[in-house]
Amino acid sequence: MLEILIGAFSGIFSGIGMGGGTILIFLLTTFGKMEQHIAQATNLLYFIPTAISAIIVNYRDKNIDLKLAKEVSIFGIIGAIIGAVISVNTDVQKLRKLFGIFLTIIAIHEIYTLFKEYKQYKKRDNKNS
Repeated sequence: MLEILIGAFSGIFSGIGMGGGTILIFLLTTFGKMEQHIAQATNLLYFIPTAISAIIVNYRDKNIDLKLAKEVSIFGIIGAIIGAVISVNTDVQKLRKLFGIFLTIIAIHEIYTLFKEYKQYKKRDNKNS
């Protein structure tokens, strides 16, 4: 049952473009008690069907810049190979810490972005009053 909830929750985040894989790794390691390397590898397989379904929906709605997607994909593949080699050769505890730092940086960036948007909204709201 836990696996079903983890999959559904991550799928929702994937569908709305918020990094379902990142959530999946966190949930698998925290609640599924899975080793970091295994959770990351599981995420790679999870990513394939969720990405394909998101691509289909977004392509149909003409939300994909194909030229940009091609360029990003080429360098993404190169980066994925480099990242996989680094991951396989990194101690599990160190990998967990690096993943935690990564999530913290994302959280700080998101909070900063929300704060900036809030300030702009307040500025516009005061002008319209």
